Amino acid sequence: MKTFITAFTLLLVCTLQAQNFTGKAIYKTSQKSNFKMNNEKGVDDKMQEELRKRIQKMYQKTFILEFDKTTSTYKEDIKLEEPKPQVGGNNVVVMSFGGSGAASVYYKNIQEKRFANQTEIMGKVFLVKDSLPKYDWQMTTETKNIGQYTCYKATYTEEVESKKISIVNGETKEDVKKETKVTTAWYTLQVPINNGPDNYQGLPGLILEINDGKRMIVCTEIVLNPSEKITIQEPAKGKVVNQNKFDEIQEQKSKEMMEKFKSRNGFDMGNGVQVKIGG
Repeated sequence: MKTFITAFTLLLVCTLQAQNFTGKAIYKTSQKSNFKMNNEKGVDDKMQEELRKRIQKMYQKTFILEFDKTTSTYKEDIKLEEPKPQVGGNNVVVMSFGGSGAASVYYKNIQEKRFANQTEIMGKVFLVKDSLPKYDWQMTTETKNIGQYTCYKATYTEEVESKKISIVNGETKEDVKKETKVTTAWYTLQVPINNGPDNYQGLPGLILEINDGKRMIVCTEIVLNPSEKITIQEPAKGKVVNQNKFDEIQEQKSKEMMEKFKSRNGFDMGNGVQVKIGG
């Protein structure tokens, strides 16, 4: 089976190399959020249900991957934002800390094994440049269909450090623990480029689905060689830093923001999100 996959992939790759190959893939994302209410005053069942709906909607986004044979850009399909809830009374205000927004563009150069991520933290734009992450994919012969595409399953297992900062009774608490994360990818040989959504890549076909246990990314549409010309451009705006430096800055800014709300009533929703109740 592996010999067949290899031969089939090489045949398709050689075919694509003979043409000016470009494409676009649309992805939908969703994410779990394990938030804790901590028996806060003023949080009744109706408010909890409203909060759950807002959290769920916040993580439901659409992204567009535009690609050629060796490069790609991945960015959110930005829609007009709904009016934000006003602060005061019993309104719920959701706080989040950077790493997204209209300015965000994740560029990958598969051939040179590097990326350039134009993103922002609290309004300040950064350009994160570094090597692409290496995934030790374990490929299997298990298949399933996603739309009209036959996909193969691959998994990647790693030990990760989970850090959660929360405010409970006016005190800042930091909980750090290690856990095993298993990421499952489904890729198709019918689009034989070793690329995928976000920073995922390294398989002998376009990744159409990713599930790491908390976040799900699913491809809903693929357009190959569209009539509208696709030109992949590497982002150039923002302060240039590597990934480690960006992570340090992001963590520091998150702590600073949490300190500002330390004296106010709130509770932790998980996934780096804090909720403020009332004014």
